[in-house]
Amino acid sequence: MNQTIKRHVLVVDDDPEIRAVLSDALTENGYQATAVDDGASMWEVLNTQGCDLLILDLRLNQENGLQLARDVRRQSAIPIMMLTGQGDEMDRILGLELAADDYLMKPFNVRELLARVHALIRRSTELSHTFQEPVETDHECLFFGNWILDVTARQLKDISGKPVDLTFGEFNLLETFAKSPDRVFSREQLLERTRSLDADVFDRTIDVLILRLRRKIEPNPKQPQYILTERGVGYFFSGPVKTG
Repeated sequence: MNQTIKRHVLVVDDDPEIRAVLSDALTENGYQATAVDDGASMWEVLNTQGCDLLILDLRLNQENGLQLARDVRRQSAIPIMMLTGQGDEMDRILGLELAADDYLMKPFNVRELLARVHALIRRSTELSHTFQEPVETDHECLFFGNWILDVTARQLKDISGKPVDLTFGEFNLLETFAKSPDRVFSREQLLERTRSLDADVFDRTIDVLILRLRRKIEPNPKQPQYILTERGVGYFFSGPVKTG
């Protein structure tokens, strides 16, 4: 009888009620859950057990959750979801830009959080499989410049075959652009295509994702040649893009 491997989710929040709610919800939905209240305990778990996903409160008691996320990101590519307050819009922008893969505002819907946890872990698992397996010839691919966007495997590679790690939102945004070169998209249109779930999002999310994509694919992010700005309207992807 095959046993499903339980994915380990580490929750870091100084609110005992939130820790209890998330631990119970994650466990009931088939995850292994560990909940701690500070950075020291977080590092102990990461260094001894590791995890498949980190859920981290932005504002811990006497600690900067954003700085903890940045420190984790320097050492690991594990998905990071940040929990933020209603008034933390700028911190959410910085979190997405510098470290986090997703965010969720408090108070949150537990079902939505679980759906996002599932999506992030699935995305991470797909990436690890992509690194280990050769690209199939029947994959849908888009080619631009020195880049290959494997739509089937959800993987971006350079011309030498070296993969580039993209978050869920970054990949969706790049796929949207590459499938419609030279078409101008408004921020609202791009938001619809980069979020896998209905969520409370804000226009600057797109600006942050584009900044991150430019840093990853542009030879000179300050003078982009692929993702261009149409002032007062939105953004567009400068072709050509070949399919294969």
